[in-house]
Amino acid sequence: MTITLAQTDAEILATFEVMAQLRPHLTRDAYVARIRQLMASDGFRLAYVAEDGVARAVAGYRVADMLHCGRFLSVDDLVADERVRSRGHGKALLDWLKAEARREGCGFLELISSVVRQEAHRFYFREGLAVGAFHFRVKL
Repeated sequence: MTITLAQTDAEILATFEVMAQLRPHLTRDAYVARIRQLMASDGFRLAYVAEDGVARAVAGYRVADMLHCGRFLSVDDLVADERVRSRGHGKALLDWLKAEARREGCGFLELISSVVRQEAHRFYFREGLAVGAFHFRVKL
């Protein structure tokens, strides 16, 4: 297992199949351009676990700084390939993200997860994450 920070278009595209399991609205044709747009505008980063040259878990994240909490690493997307779940890919990537947060001088890591993803929540709790706040939103 290796963890790579996707920087080339080929590396970004290599994550599409796994990312699309979490974000099915994405299309292969627009994926690289969308990731590049987020990288340029918001400091988005994309990391993935590869096994035998195939992406098995993917994380989209960014480092931010806010008045109420200081510097933190925010995970936008975290998904392990459903075809090979429970083989340690997600844990390896989450552990890497925690280490990345420390390297970046962050006080904590945050992850927002849809309320319907109970399986993912069990994994997050098992890995030491806790519910620290409610995330409110309204569709405009």
